[in-house]
Amino acid sequence: MDKTDTPVRADRKSLSWTQDPEGVRRSILDAARIEFVEHGLSGARVDEIAAKTATSKRMIYYYFGDKEGLYRAVIEEMYERIRRFERSLDLATLPPDEAMTKLTGFTFDYHADNPDFVRMVMIENIHHARHLASSSKIATLNLSIIGVIREIYERGVAEGLFRPGIEALDIHLTISALSFYNVSNRASIRQVFGHDMGAPDVLPHRRQAVIDTVMHMLRH
Repeated sequence: MDKTDTPVRADRKSLSWTQDPEGVRRSILDAARIEFVEHGLSGARVDEIAAKTATSKRMIYYYFGDKEGLYRAVIEEMYERIRRFERSLDLATLPPDEAMTKLTGFTFDYHADNPDFVRMVMIENIHHARHLASSSKIATLNLSIIGVIREIYERGVAEGLFRPGIEALDIHLTISALSFYNVSNRASIRQVFGHDMGAPDVLPHRRQAVIDTVMHMLRH
């Protein structure tokens, strides 16, 4: 290897960070997400993350503090992404039954299309959600969806479409649980029952079953 190879690479990393700090931060988070999903918090290596980005291990520590700080930033970014997509649905303009159907379908699709999100939530539960507990950002982000559901539900009750007495949190937990399970338990269900919940010909039926379950809960 040429002796100048390492310094040139280092200079290029420094230059990239200077010219596009947000792009490099995005690159770090993307590489870190893959590493954490594959190896968990304990098995992930910052050296591997740095090797796949346009920066150095030292710079990662400078911006994120340590491996746990980087892990927390990945989780925050993942929750921020799903909440951002939820806001883009513009549910307040829809009739309440259409809005709840759309939100449920979206949540199912989002989990199916983003298995890394499910895996990271599973990993965080192994760690007793201590990183979620230490992030005020996540707490604020996740409260927003409860407010959205409450607004839709209360409109539905006022219009006689939904039965009264259901908590917004219970609605959210039901939607999330059904959507989450379809990804988190796909491998075990396939092994035990020979049924692939994520197969292209199965997924639409699962999606409709989840929507029907949530709407039945609200109406009866």
